[in-house]
Amino acid sequence: MDGLTYLKQLKAEGSTIPVVIISSLTQHGSQLAVQAMEAGAADVLAKPNGSMDIGNLASKLAYHLKAAALSRSRANRRPQQIPASSPVLVAAAKPLATNPRTADRRVIVIGASTGGVEALRSVLPRLPAGLPPILVVQHIPAVFSAAVAQRINELAPYTVREAVDGERLTHGLCLIAPGDYHLSILQRPEGYITRLTQTPPINFCRPAVDVLFRSAATAAGGKCLAVLLTGMGSDGAVGMQAIKRAGGITLAEHEDSCVVYGMPRAAVALGAVDHSILLDQMPAAISRSLANMSF
Repeated sequence: MDGLTYLKQLKAEGSTIPVVIISSLTQHGSQLAVQAMEAGAADVLAKPNGSMDIGNLASKLAYHLKAAALSRSRANRRPQQIPASSPVLVAAAKPLATNPRTADRRVIVIGASTGGVEALRSVLPRLPAGLPPILVVQHIPAVFSAAVAQRINELAPYTVREAVDGERLTHGLCLIAPGDYHLSILQRPEGYITRLTQTPPINFCRPAVDVLFRSAATAAGGKCLAVLLTGMGSDGAVGMQAIKRAGGITLAEHEDSCVVYGMPRAAVALGAVDHSILLDQMPAAISRSLANMSF
C-alpha cells in the first residue's frame, strides 16, 4: 500500500503513532499532503526540488519530528471539557451584520502551526459569510499552502485563497499566506492592503505569525481580533501581545484541544491572551468577539 492508505489504516485502527509526511512539490503531491493531514498526519514538509534526497532537510526534519513527538492526536484526545479553573470564554454567537460598511475597520488575523491545517479546516468553514477580512498564517511549505486554501475554499461559505501582494482587503474574503512569504497588513486611505515579503525568517519561520500580528497591531489597533491556534514554538506570542496592548481582542486555543500546546502557551505566559477557547467553540467565540467590537 502507499503512504496515504497506510495512514488511513492507522487512523481507522485508532493508532496514536504521530506521522510526518514528506511530499513532493507538485500539484499531485500537494493534494496528497492535504489528504494526509485530513487523515491525521501531524505535520508535512517538502522534498527539496521533488527529489528523494532529504539530506538538505536535516534541520527542518528534526524540528518537524520534535513537533510530532509532542503532538496529541485529536481523535484520541479526551473529550473537550472546560476546566473550572481555566479562563475560558463560553461564547454564544450573536447575530452579525453581514452588510459590509465602508467605515468598518475590523480585521481578523489567525496564526497556526503543527496541527493547524486541521484546526483551520474546523474553524473557518463554520464562520458566516460577510465577516470582516480574515488573514491567516499557517506554517506550511511553499506550494502546499495553495492546496490548503483551495480545500478550505471548497468548504467555507466565503472566498478563501492565497494572498497576493498589494491587494485590498474586503468583507467576505479570507487570505492565507503563501508558503515562504511573510504576510503583513498595511493601512492606506482606501483601506487595508496586503504586503508579501521574503525578509529573513522570524522564529525560524517564513511566513511568521509575529509578522502578521505585529503589522495588524500597527494598522488596525483596537479593531483587530487575533486568534492563535495549535503549534510548536512561540511564534505569534509577541505579536499577540502587541495587539492586546493596542486594544484588540486576543483568543488562543485552549490546551485541552491543541495538538501541540506551544504557541498558545507562550502567548498566555506573556499575558497576551484575553480568553482561552476550546477549538470546537472557537467559531462562536470569534463571532461573539466581533459583535462586541466597534466598527
